[in-house]
Amino acid sequence: MILQERIQLLARLGEYMLRKEEEWLALQERAYRENAWFIPEFLERSIQQIAHQFLQADLLTNWSKSYGVKDAPIHPKTVGIVMAGNIPLVGFHDFLSVFISGHAMVIKTSTKDEWLIKHLVKKMYEWEITVQNQVSFAEQLKGCDAYIATGSNNSGRYFEYYFGKYPNIIRRNRTSVAVLDGTETVEELSLLADDIQLYFGLGCRNITQLYVPDGYDFIPLLEELKKYAYLMDYHKYKHNYDYHLALLIMGNKYYMNNDTVILTENSSPFSPVSQVHYHFYTDKKALSQELENNTDIQCIVGHGFIPFGQAQQPGLTDYADGVDTMAFLQQLDSK
Repeated sequence: MILQERIQLLARLGEYMLRKEEEWLALQERAYRENAWFIPEFLERSIQQIAHQFLQADLLTNWSKSYGVKDAPIHPKTVGIVMAGNIPLVGFHDFLSVFISGHAMVIKTSTKDEWLIKHLVKKMYEWEITVQNQVSFAEQLKGCDAYIATGSNNSGRYFEYYFGKYPNIIRRNRTSVAVLDGTETVEELSLLADDIQLYFGLGCRNITQLYVPDGYDFIPLLEELKKYAYLMDYHKYKHNYDYHLALLIMGNKYYMNNDTVILTENSSPFSPVSQVHYHFYTDKKALSQELENNTDIQCIVGHGFIPFGQAQQPGLTDYADGVDTMAFLQQLDSK
C-alpha cells in the first residue's frame, strides 16, 4: 500500500470504531469481562478519543507530511512493539505510528488488553489482505530490527537487557500532575476531576499529584470529584479506597475525603488508585522548572500549562514520555 492508501484504511477503521456494530460491541463486552478496569464508559471514551483525535484522514495526512513519510520506506524494517494494558487501547498510537511509517511490526499485547487491538487489526485484514504482511502478533518478540516497549520501571530493565543493542524506545512509569493557584473556576475543577478519575486514574496522563499554594481550599475540588462517586460501585476501585483509607487511619495520617477519593499530603507524584497526593509550593516559577525537568512527569495541567480537561485528550504529536515515535521510525529508514 502507498501512504494515501494506508491513511484511507485507518480513516475507515476510525469510522468502524464509532459504529455500534454487533461484533465490535461484543468485543468491547469481552474486554470488560477479561479486565474489570475496562468499564463500558471508559472503553467508549478511549474509542472516541482514538477515532476523533487520531483516525481522521486530514489529521493523518498533515501528520505524515510533517515528517516526510514516503509511500514506502527505502530501507523497510520490522519493529517489535510491547504494549501496556493499563487503559483501553493504550498501545494504539505505537501501532498507528509504525503502520503510517510503512515499516512492518510484530506486536506483543498485554494480557490485560489484547482483544480490542487484535479485533481491529483483523478488520483491517478483511478490508486489505496485504495488511497481514505488515502487522502480526506474537507471544515473544525475536529477530526484529527495532523495538518500542512500554511497561513499568521493573520491566524497563528487562527491556533494556533484551532490546538495548537494537534501536529502541523504552518507556517506564510516568504520571501527571496539576499546579493549582486557587483561582480555578468550578468548571475548571470539574474538568480537573476528569483528569484525575478517568480510567480509574490508571493512565500515565492521569493527575495523581496536586501542587497547591499555602492555605488552598480543597472543598470545591472535593465537591466536583463527587461526580465520580459511581466508581465506588466497582469492587476493584472500592477495595483500593477501603484499603488505603485504612492505612492512613492506622498510620494516624492526615487526609481528606468525600467518600469517593482520598486526598493526602505526600511529596511523591505517584499515588495509588482512589488516592491523590498534594504538596504545597511557594514559588510557581521554580516549581515549573522543577517539574519540567522531572522525568517521572508526563503532563502538567493548570494555568499556563495543559488546560484542565485536556490531559486525557492527546493528539497525534503528544508522544508518550516526550519521545517522538515518528522521528524514531523515520531515522530507521535512513539506516
